[in-house]
Amino acid sequence: MDKLYEDSETGCCPRFDPEPWDEKEVTFQDKLFVKDYVRSVFHIPLNFGKVMVRNMEQIQKAGALVPTPVMLSDEKSLWGSDLYIAVAKDVPGATMARISGTFLTKVFEGPYKDAGKWAQQMKTYVKSKAKEIRKMYFFYTTCPKCAEFYGKNYTVILAKV
Repeated sequence: MDKLYEDSETGCCPRFDPEPWDEKEVTFQDKLFVKDYVRSVFHIPLNFGKVMVRNMEQIQKAGALVPTPVMLSDEKSLWGSDLYIAVAKDVPGATMARISGTFLTKVFEGPYKDAGKWAQQMKTYVKSKAKEIRKMYFFYTTCPKCAEFYGKNYTVILAKV
C-alpha cells in the first residue's frame, strides 16, 4: 500500500482536515465504492490490513484512486463489518456498491476504543437536529501508522438520516 498518495507527507494517507466534515450535512448520489468484508471479534478487526492491501492494490491498478480518500465501515455485527472504499470508476474483479443519501457528520479524535462513546454522542447530535438515524458509517480517516505520524487519530461518523 506504500506510495498510494505520494503527495502526502507519509506517501500513504493524506493529512486529514476535519473542518469540511465536522457537524455538516453531506449528500451522496450514487457514490461509487469498492465493497468488501472485514472479520471481527467484538468489533475488533482481524483481517483489516489484508483486506485493505488487496483492495488498494486493485484500485491502484485500475487507476481508480480518488483525490480525497473516503473509506466507510458499516459495523453491522460484533463479528464483521462491510467496508466501502470510494473509487473514481469501476474496479475489475472487485465488488462494487453505490451509496446514496443525506448524512449528518461529526468528527471525533482519539483511540478507536472510544468508538462506542462516539456512536452514543452521534445519536445525541442527530437527535438534537430533530432527525432520526437510518444507518451509521464510520469513516476511519488514516491508517494507524499515519495517525501516529500526524499525531491525530480522526474518525468521522456519518449518520444517514
